[in-house]
Amino acid sequence: MTEEALMLSLHRDATATEHALRSYYDEADGDIALLLQSEQYSLFAGGKRIRPALTLEFCRLFGGDEEAALPFACAVEMVHTYSLIHDDLPCMDDDDLRRGKPTNHKVYGEAVALLAGDSLLTAAFEAAATNTAAGAETSAMAVAYLAGCAGRAGMIGGQMMDIEGESRELSLDELLRLHSRKTGALINAACVLGAMAAGLRPGDARLERVNSYAESIGLAFQIVDDILDVTGDESALGKRTGVDAAHQKNTFLRFYPVEQAQLYADRLTRAAVEAVRDWPGSEMLCALAEWLARRKQ
Repeated sequence: MTEEALMLSLHRDATATEHALRSYYDEADGDIALLLQSEQYSLFAGGKRIRPALTLEFCRLFGGDEEAALPFACAVEMVHTYSLIHDDLPCMDDDDLRRGKPTNHKVYGEAVALLAGDSLLTAAFEAAATNTAAGAETSAMAVAYLAGCAGRAGMIGGQMMDIEGESRELSLDELLRLHSRKTGALINAACVLGAMAAGLRPGDARLERVNSYAESIGLAFQIVDDILDVTGDESALGKRTGVDAAHQKNTFLRFYPVEQAQLYADRLTRAAVEAVRDWPGSEMLCALAEWLARRKQ
């Protein structure tokens, strides 16, 4: 698949996701108008919607219906957006820019931003639990899986490890565990929820390969993030660079020079492609893995 075809596919998935996300804001509520504005400010701030695309593409890969995957895709994106709002707060990374725009708390204040993140997190589970197109059994499994990936065993646990790591140097093994939670867990949820929407169940051998793909691109994604924080262009990234060093964060560049770190990301990408390439219809997933390893933003 060419890069142009990949971008068209991502745009298609992003458009479908945007339309579905906006459906959760169809009804105005004057009592909480500011909260809803704050949520939508970050939820519709742009971006390629990589995680929802993974959900939709894995559903299609296994012959599922996009309508069954869309609420799960929205749920994953809501969790992702909430995490960004909270990450940017002064008590966390204290960032002023996100995707080239002022961060949520810079526009709405810290208290509203905190509540907007909380609201998006709970809305995510409502969206997944009420997925009538997938059915009650599948929705229940998806809610449980997403909760595990988003909570202390997943993303939140990784964020806690990240905070604790600011006061000491982590080993490479600790750093790998940190990012398998902080970055990798939600990417894993995106992929697995797509497979669930297509009817795959725990114990299905195909899920092992879905997990392998997700784990590989999740770690590669984080390595490239670490590289871009040092070498990236702030105008292209839409956020400050040098943040990791300013916060004394442990990154892969403490263990590898930039060139070696990129080679590590490339090896992980090849492993991701190998996990899915012999499945008919996997071209987009293979191209996406390769593009993520070489992205500049």
